[in-house]
Amino acid sequence: MKLGVFVPSYLLPGQDAQHGEQIRRFATRAEELGFASLFITDHLLTARRFYRVSWTEPLITLSHVAAVTRRVMLGTSVLVLPTHNPVVFAKEIATLQHLSGGRFIYGIGTGWYPPEFESTGGTRQQRGRRTDEVLDASMQLLRGANQTYHGQYYNFENITVEPLSHVPPVWVAGGRQYAHEASPDQNVMAPAVLQRICRWDGWIARPTSPPNEIALDLAEIDQELGRQGTSRQQKGFVVAHENFCWLTEKTDPADVIAEQQKYMLGVVSDERPWDYIEAVYLTGTIDQIQRRIQERIDVGVEHLFLHTMTADLGQLELFAKHLLEPFKNVEPGQASVSP
Repeated sequence: MKLGVFVPSYLLPGQDAQHGEQIRRFATRAEELGFASLFITDHLLTARRFYRVSWTEPLITLSHVAAVTRRVMLGTSVLVLPTHNPVVFAKEIATLQHLSGGRFIYGIGTGWYPPEFESTGGTRQQRGRRTDEVLDASMQLLRGANQTYHGQYYNFENITVEPLSHVPPVWVAGGRQYAHEASPDQNVMAPAVLQRICRWDGWIARPTSPPNEIALDLAEIDQELGRQGTSRQQKGFVVAHENFCWLTEKTDPADVIAEQQKYMLGVVSDERPWDYIEAVYLTGTIDQIQRRIQERIDVGVEHLFLHTMTADLGQLELFAKHLLEPFKNVEPGQASVSP
């Protein structure tokens, strides 16, 4: 099982002057400790519904990270494709691949926040179709010169975007999530999302998807891949999962929860009550968090990437000690739940 962490790209109050240095120190130390990947979030606008914070632009920030690292993979979880232009996007990704030596994982999703779609000329209702067009068009441009594309929203004729180098793998987010009024989407694996996932190279299970929901989704993915005459193993398909975590070596449950509430609720808004956070995110004592990670590995998660909530290097060290080391040789299981 591969373990990664999120670049602390969120804008915490009062830390603007130190933020660039914090990101550089965090990324350098994460690579030194042996984490497999550094992922990053994409929100074009400040989305106060679920978060108290905003984020820096993901690809620019990953380029910043690429300059101070050499080996660690660089990924997005996830780029909200309907808010981006595929030609501009292809240029940005091609540049990041060129400068990083081909370390980028193109993690994508449809997004959920209506003002982001509306401010870039779309609507929430168009997000699926726009996602597919941006992904198809950008990947076409990343694969070769003299490309032509004609879609409903995007069109170009015989154009080349350079530098052409490493074509990134595409991991698609989506699927079921915890059924709760605080969830932005329904608790289903939509047929269009399933088709999008199975077309590409991997799947990112939602952070709000508990292990039983991940297993149900994975069973549907396996069924669809089988219908297409292939399998995860044959395709080299990766099962990934994003989540939020704060580690403390305290053992008293009340003290543990008080500390986790302090840091998690510094990022997550009151729209998500604590019972919801406990149901989907990694909370509790270290033993409890380790068990919850093992549950996700047991249903097939192969690459887990976690938000550390702050740029604190002490938190990164705790992740390495209590999560990276114990799980580095653990083999992911196979989901056995039928859809």
